[in-house]
Amino acid sequence: MEPTGTKPAMEALRRALRDGVDAWRPQVQSLSQDLHANPELSFEEVRAAASITAVLAEAGFEVATGTAGLPTAFTATAGSGDLTVALCVEYDALPSVGHACGHNLIAGASVAAALALLPHVDELGITLKAIGTPAEEHGGGKALMLERGAFDGVGLALMVHPVQDGVTYNPAGTTAQAVGRYEAVFAGKAAHAAAAPHLGVNAGDAAVLSQVAIGLLRQQIPGDHRIACYVAEAGHVTNIIPDHAVVPFECRAFTLPEYEALLERVKHCFEGAALATGTTLEISAAEPLYEPLIQDDDLAAYWTEAMDAFGKDTSPSAGMGGGSTDMGNISQVIPSLHPWLSIPGANVPIHSHGFAALANTPEAYDVMFEAAVALAWTVAGAATHPQQRERFANAAYRGGALIQEATS
Repeated sequence: MEPTGTKPAMEALRRALRDGVDAWRPQVQSLSQDLHANPELSFEEVRAAASITAVLAEAGFEVATGTAGLPTAFTATAGSGDLTVALCVEYDALPSVGHACGHNLIAGASVAAALALLPHVDELGITLKAIGTPAEEHGGGKALMLERGAFDGVGLALMVHPVQDGVTYNPAGTTAQAVGRYEAVFAGKAAHAAAAPHLGVNAGDAAVLSQVAIGLLRQQIPGDHRIACYVAEAGHVTNIIPDHAVVPFECRAFTLPEYEALLERVKHCFEGAALATGTTLEISAAEPLYEPLIQDDDLAAYWTEAMDAFGKDTSPSAGMGGGSTDMGNISQVIPSLHPWLSIPGANVPIHSHGFAALANTPEAYDVMFEAAVALAWTVAGAATHPQQRERFANAAYRGGALIQEATS
């Protein structure tokens, strides 16, 4: 996949991009540390969005806030080339554990790559967009933005994701699960728990039975499927038969047909619990569906070549064991790259207090900036290879506009 032009010219461009990342390192690391110190939940990332857009605007990007009707989303644009590149910026955190998914590093890598690419957008013939995508953890910000046209015209989309130590830097063949999140609500009849329990219809019992049924179902499903649930409400005092119970739940699988089949079986668990207790049941979607992740092979090859230059482990991957991302929705319709960023010494799982601490270490920031360089090199490789450039330009997404037309 040799790029157009001479090899020395490409090497000079790569040096310039690496120097660009280095030049912005102090400011971007400070930004990432500030995000880590001030975690904000999905759709509440007011400080994060303001801090990131301030840096991008200062550098010369044209910044628009409130993209796709989401107050904490943004689009920072530079250049006017016929190939539009999106660097996705995530910055939401998790309840109680903060940046235990390392979104401060995701933001830093994408922002540093965008800043390094900025002086070269005309040379590369690209329209560069750093798109702030809120609510990845819960809420499906990218799914909403995709439907509302924020990614229209984009021919390739990129970001990185930190993981624990020991995961290969080669994203080829890796994926992420589809996930759908729902809320099951049981309605019963209240009664005095001592004077007239027989007159009540116990919604709390329905919640318990649904959990038992789901627990038994787990031994009958494939090993790479996932079900999770918890009881959010099932009564408030001991002397009242609860007439209302709420059980949020989610299902995950690596393909959409498998996911849909799993969801149907889980719904049957709730329906059986309602039948057994005499309660009524309503199940509603709590968030947009996150679709499976597709890694673009050519973008993966550019990324892996860059990581080879940093001496990283780029051996073929056995695939990820679980997890989901709304980047999957983007990857279903736009050639995309979502490689895994292995943090040295991170021997604890993501979404834990331990991983949150490790996402704010010198080692984490070192690999964040290596990732920024690799993202910039990947964009440069795709933009300067004639056949790949044509493929990505022809892949420009228009679905959001079509959805808006269909619903208007």
